[in-house]
Amino acid sequence: MNLQAILLKYWGFSSFRPLQEDIIRSVIEGNDTLALLPTGGGKSLCYQVPGMAKDGLCIVVTPLIALMKDQVQALKLKGINAVGIYHGMSKVEIDNAIDNCVYGNVRFLYLSPERLVTDMMRSRLTKMNVSLLAVDEAHCISQWGYDFRPPYLRIAEIRELIPNTPVMALTATATTQVVEDIQEKLDFKDANVFQKSFERKNLAYMVFREEDKLNKLLKICRKQNGTGVVYVRNRRRTREIAEWLKQQKVGADFYHAGLSALERDAKQDAWMKERTRVIVSTNAFGMGIDKPNVRFVVHMDLPDSPEAYFQEAGRGGRDGNKAFAILLFNETDTDSLKQFLERSYPSIKDIKKVYNCLGNSFQLAIGSGKDQSFSFDVFDFARKYNFDPFLVFAAIGFLEKEGYLGSSDALANPSRLMIMVSNEELYRFQVANPRYNPFIKMLLRSFTGLFTEFTKIREDDIARRTGMSRNAVRKTFQELHKMNILHYKEQNEKPVITFLEERLAASDLRISKEVYRERKVFARKRMEAMIDYVSSETKCRSLFLLAYFGEKGKKRCGQCDVCLERNQAGVSAYEFNRVVKAIKPLILSEKHTLETLMNAMDLMLPEEKILNVIRYLIDNGKISENDDGVLSWK
Repeated sequence: MNLQAILLKYWGFSSFRPLQEDIIRSVIEGNDTLALLPTGGGKSLCYQVPGMAKDGLCIVVTPLIALMKDQVQALKLKGINAVGIYHGMSKVEIDNAIDNCVYGNVRFLYLSPERLVTDMMRSRLTKMNVSLLAVDEAHCISQWGYDFRPPYLRIAEIRELIPNTPVMALTATATTQVVEDIQEKLDFKDANVFQKSFERKNLAYMVFREEDKLNKLLKICRKQNGTGVVYVRNRRRTREIAEWLKQQKVGADFYHAGLSALERDAKQDAWMKERTRVIVSTNAFGMGIDKPNVRFVVHMDLPDSPEAYFQEAGRGGRDGNKAFAILLFNETDTDSLKQFLERSYPSIKDIKKVYNCLGNSFQLAIGSGKDQSFSFDVFDFARKYNFDPFLVFAAIGFLEKEGYLGSSDALANPSRLMIMVSNEELYRFQVANPRYNPFIKMLLRSFTGLFTEFTKIREDDIARRTGMSRNAVRKTFQELHKMNILHYKEQNEKPVITFLEERLAASDLRISKEVYRERKVFARKRMEAMIDYVSSETKCRSLFLLAYFGEKGKKRCGQCDVCLERNQAGVSAYEFNRVVKAIKPLILSEKHTLETLMNAMDLMLPEEKILNVIRYLIDNGKISENDDGVLSWK
């Protein structure tokens, strides 16, 4: 089957997007391949299509549980056998999923880097026919990446077990330094990068200094047609702003990771189908959501980094039509962002203290607890041990990135079950225990695959089918679970903490002070770049972001607030071009400082206008100025 046929059969597309086919053919030919495609560029197809074209199993490594679950579900709906392994699953479920990858016909296995390098996974990996190892969010492997996760560094170990399997790394955001680091850390045989320009010509970046952000937001919602996303940092504010917009007759709703799965699914579905026009959310919203006609993305707070901003803003205008990425800020926001950075890096002493209290809270002995999951309420925990809840969030985030813990915010897995005996054994059980017979028959009629994989069920649905109460259904499942007839994993609406390693004594927790310091330094640099982005009033927003990611030689966008201001700042396009034509030959022919250049100019234009043009050219990289003030044309 050729690639176009696979694309059409399973995804309904008649042609690939730019670069997709080149990337896919590269990996099918057995080459290690790094794909840099901005948000909405179709990254997942780059490994899913070769995963279907090649015989065997495609392993996809990702730290994003929500994305993992969404993609597994989407593949299953297309008739493609896919499984995911994530925090909150029981040992039996994980064991069964891996067995199906060894002996079954699973085509895609999604899991975290921590799971990939476990002894259980390593011991069975050599028995799998692995056709491709895809590493999503590959920037996480680099200490210079904005979301560095040390467990990613161990992915290369797996290559020794599957030496003939190519690696595909994918990311939406990476600087030049990170691009080189990804290939080195994943042991690429040869450098091989496919990069689509980060330029989004249909996306107008706007930054507005605003004291009254709410009224500015309202004007945006009323002025722009179509659906929008409004990002805020605080869960409480998602509700407050959504409620306020509704009072102003704007169809809005709120979304954050603390909501139940049913609530999140309902809110997301209403927005996708445009029953809700504007969704106000934390950054929990958007991963894996492919809505092409988002016309505006508004940030009410400063993101942590240009990478985070570029990814979130990039959810607008995926259909190629005009969209707006709007950031509202005032002077207090920069102070808030600096404070947020400091709070996001609690002391190593506090991190160890939180870790120790987690172990005590779950009553884990030193050396125990590996792969065990526990329901967790951060606010109850903070009250019990007298912590600031934000410090607990930050400490757990740090421990998660170091690979000690896994955390799932309101994981809310549906209940799942699997029959643990053979068909013949089950029949004998039904004959010997007639009171369970109608219940088991109903299950067999209602669900397929109960003997081979864990199946999602809803107790309410089963209660309606059987005429039993929900509690009676739960009790029956629990009884059959105790008799080892089936394995029943009940739904959990609370957040979950999973110990990925045995509990250590706090003194044995390995957190390098040097690594901690470096990560904080890198985070501060990214924060400062974000502050520079909003503070600049002379550099094209698009050129700023492109330069941050190492792209040079692009023209100003002509549609961001800076470009529009330049067009309206008393310098017409005709005057601007006159100044450029006059100064370019002067700079190219001899050395000039700004002062000598102004003296050499012979234009009948106000000095202020000429200075505005020169300053713009310097800020946008057309003219450079060395330490001695000498100008050169680039």
